Amino acid sequence: MSETLLFCNSHGADDPERATVPFIAAATAAVSGRTAVVVCTVEAVNLGVPGVADGIEEQGMPPLGDLVRQFTDAGGEIWLCSACALKRDITGDMELVPGATIVGAARIVEALTEGRAITLA
Repeated sequence: MSETLLFCNSHGADDPERATVPFIAAATAAVSGRTAVVVCTVEAVNLGVPGVADGIEEQGMPPLGDLVRQFTDAGGEIWLCSACALKRDITGDMELVPGATIVGAARIVEALTEGRAITLA
């Protein structure tokens, strides 16, 4: 089994640069054939809602919406923290961006205990 890289992101429109950097790294990993997951917490869970990432861009960096699509098109997954999503009224009944799933802490812990790497971007 290949190692899964977990990229943590807690930002969205509140800090476009910090929201974009994990997706740059994760998209690079996914396009290179690595198994990659962006774990979104706090404000980043909003990126799982269609159209939100399209409005986020940091000068000198690729538009976040393009990176999210590139990442998921390459097979990357976006995990949205269930507690953070619920707080922001994001539920499993809603349409999410392709590749996005609402997950609990148990799934993240399981990924880590299976010897998977965590990469902070």
